[in-house]
Amino acid sequence: MTTEPLPSTAAAPDPAGVRPAVRAVPAYPFTPIDVPIKLDQNESPYDFPADLKALAAERMLARPWNRYPDLHADTLKASIAAYEDWDPAAVVVTPGSNVLIKLLTELAGIGQTVLTVSPTFSVYTLEAQLLGATLVQVPLNPDGSLPVAGLQAALRENTPGVLYITEPHAPTGYADTAAAVREVVEAAGDWVVVLDEAYHQYSGTDYRALVREGENRLSLRTFSKAWGLAGLRLGYALASPQLAAHLQKLVPAFNVNTLTQTALEVALEHPDYVRKRAEEVRRERERIFAALQGHPSWQVLPSAANFYLIRTPDAEAAYRHLLEHGIVVRRQDQLPGLAGCLRVAVGTPAENDALLQAAQAFR
Repeated sequence: MTTEPLPSTAAAPDPAGVRPAVRAVPAYPFTPIDVPIKLDQNESPYDFPADLKALAAERMLARPWNRYPDLHADTLKASIAAYEDWDPAAVVVTPGSNVLIKLLTELAGIGQTVLTVSPTFSVYTLEAQLLGATLVQVPLNPDGSLPVAGLQAALRENTPGVLYITEPHAPTGYADTAAAVREVVEAAGDWVVVLDEAYHQYSGTDYRALVREGENRLSLRTFSKAWGLAGLRLGYALASPQLAAHLQKLVPAFNVNTLTQTALEVALEHPDYVRKRAEEVRRERERIFAALQGHPSWQVLPSAANFYLIRTPDAEAAYRHLLEHGIVVRRQDQLPGLAGCLRVAVGTPAENDALLQAAQAFR
C-alpha cells in the first residue's frame, strides 16, 4: 500500500510577472456575515418593486439571449440621458460605478496623480495603488468638511491627474456647501474632476450644472443605492462629449448584459418610487438621530446620506454587541479621524427599531 504525499501548506511564491504595485495591495476589505439585519453596505433596505420586477422579467423573456447586447449600451444610455437631461453622447455606463473609478484612474491617474481626501471611499485609493498612480490625500477638516485650502494647494503642487470629490462624503455622510465644492472644482484647472454623487438622492444635492461648466468634469452616479438595484450592477458617468469619448475607449465592448439593460430601462420608465423611498430613508435617518441623542456613550454624527457614523468608546465591543443582536454594521475605526466609529446604513423601520433597542442595551 502506498500513500500520496499531502500537498504542501506553505504559501506558494507569487507569479514573477505580477507587478509590484499589485503585490503590495491587500484585497478589497470586506467579509460577508450572515445575520438577520444587514446594515453594513449602504444598500437600499427595499428591493426593486415587485410589479416592476415582474415587468422586467417579462421583457427579459421576450428578448433573445443568444445575441450580444448593444456594443456600448446605447439604448440604455439614451434612457439615462432622457432621465438626467443630458447629451446621450456624454453618458458612459459600466457594471457598477466602481468600474468607472478604475477606468477613470486609468484615464487620468497612471503616471500622474490621484487626489482625494482622507478618509475617503476605499476604491479611490485602492485603484490608485493597484495602477501605480501617485496618491495624494488631504485630511478632512475636524468637522468632516472639505479642506478647501488644502485641496487647492495640492492641486497646485502636484502633476495634474484625477481629483475625486464625493458629495455627500463616504464614509462620513457629510454634505458640503455648494460654495465649498465650487471653490475646489474651479481651482482644478487641467485636472479631471470627478464629483461622485452616489448618494445624492438622500442629500438633495445635484452638481450637474457645475459639471456642465467644464469639459474636464463629470458626475458619477449609480443604480445601487436609492434605486435599490445593487444586485444588477450599473453605474454611469455624466460628462462632456469630449471627456466621455476618451473614457469610452477604456470600456470593454458589450459590458452591460441584456438582462441588466432591460431591468434598468423598466426602472427609468418608473422613477417615482426612487423619490418616495429616498424620502422614507431621510425620515428614518432623522428618527434614528433623535433617538440616539441621549445615549450614555454613543454619539451619532450628522449625515446627509443613507448611512451614518456612530462614535463609540470601543468599536470592537460595540460591533460585537450588535452582532449578538443579529445586526451587522461596518467598522471604520481604523480610518484617520474615525476612532471608535461604526458605519450604519439606514434600514427599514423595523430594522432601525431593532438597532435602537440594541443600542439602548449597550453600556
